[in-house]
Amino acid sequence: MTSFWTGQRVRLRAVEPGDWAAFRRLAADEERSGDVLRPPRSAESFRVRAREQATAAESDCFRLMIVARDTGETVGAVGTSYADPHAGRFEYGITLEGGHRRKGYAREAAVLLLRFFFAERRYHKCEVRIFADNAASLALHRALGFVEEGRLRDHVFLAGRHQDLVVLGLLADEFARLHPVDVP
Repeated sequence: MTSFWTGQRVRLRAVEPGDWAAFRRLAADEERSGDVLRPPRSAESFRVRAREQATAAESDCFRLMIVARDTGETVGAVGTSYADPHAGRFEYGITLEGGHRRKGYAREAAVLLLRFFFAERRYHKCEVRIFADNAASLALHRALGFVEEGRLRDHVFLAGRHQDLVVLGLLADEFARLHPVDVP
C-alpha cells in the first residue's frame, strides 16, 4: 500500500527546518505574481518560520510541502489556516512555484488534503478565498467542485489598489461524489 499522502504526481510531506529556502522561493514567486507584497525578509526569518512549522504542535492547522514524485523536487506548499471542528469547517491555501504550475500538482495536492479533512477528520465544509483576478486558481477550485458563495468587494489592498476576494465553498458529500477513493 502506498502512503495516504502520495498521489500519482505528488507526495505531501511535513515541513523540515531545511525548507526555509523553498519558503523563500515561494514568497518571491508570490510577490512576482502580485499575490502578496511584503517588506524584504531576511534568510534568518525564513529559517525561524520553517523551524517553527517543523516543530509545531499537532493540530488541524498545518502546512505540508508538495514534492514532485518524478524529480523529488519541492514544488510548493499546501496548508490550512483555520479549522473549526465544532462547526465542521476549515480553510486551506495552496501555492506552487511558477515553473511548476499547470502540471496537475496543485489539483492532486488539494485532493489529498481535502480527502484527509473530509474522510479522516470528518469536516463538513472547506472554504477558500481567492483574488478575483486569479483566473487560474478560480478555475482549479471550480474544477475541484468548489462553488462561489460570495464576493467581498474591494476587500484587499494590494499593489496600490483594492481587489475583490471571491469566497468558494465545497461540502464533504460534494467532494466524495467528484473524487471517489479508488479501492482495488
